[in-house]
Amino acid sequence: MALTATLHQFTVALSDVDRGVYETLAIKAARHPSESAEYLWTRVLAYCLEYADGIAFSRGGLSDPDEPAVLVRDLTGELKAWIEVGLPDAARLHKAAKAAPRVAVYMHREPTPVLRALAEERIHRASEIEVYAFDRTFIAALVARLERRMDLDLSVTDRHLFLTVGGDTLGAERRRQGA
Repeated sequence: MALTATLHQFTVALSDVDRGVYETLAIKAARHPSESAEYLWTRVLAYCLEYADGIAFSRGGLSDPDEPAVLVRDLTGELKAWIEVGLPDAARLHKAAKAAPRVAVYMHREPTPVLRALAEERIHRASEIEVYAFDRTFIAALVARLERRMDLDLSVTDRHLFLTVGGDTLGAERRRQGA
């Protein structure tokens, strides 16, 4: 018997002062049985921090290697942004940089392997790929609070994230790695 995905629903009051984005997001994220809670949180945070018209979770990442975890398309269906989650290899980043004008990577682990791949491998537009890593203690605190239905307040100002979960406010920095 195959295991099925667990649906998580997040209502996020997003106030991203850095980008001028103020929205209430209703996010439904199906968590694949092989997906860690850390990966799920990173995927949800990447969605929020990259929020724009045309953003969506794809079948990618875990179940479809030809697509990223999150993508942004314009009204014509053209791919505008390829957002990876985790530790993609150099070949995947090369493919992403050829497929989309903008590529970003969000991770919940040490960013050194990705940065090393960017530096040592032949990757199309490698210097333009944005790499962000969340502090492990921040992600661990979110994992401890994970529920199937959650209301969140996410404020972003001067690259600092303030995420209110169940009355507790957690902070982290959104700092581009290697830049």
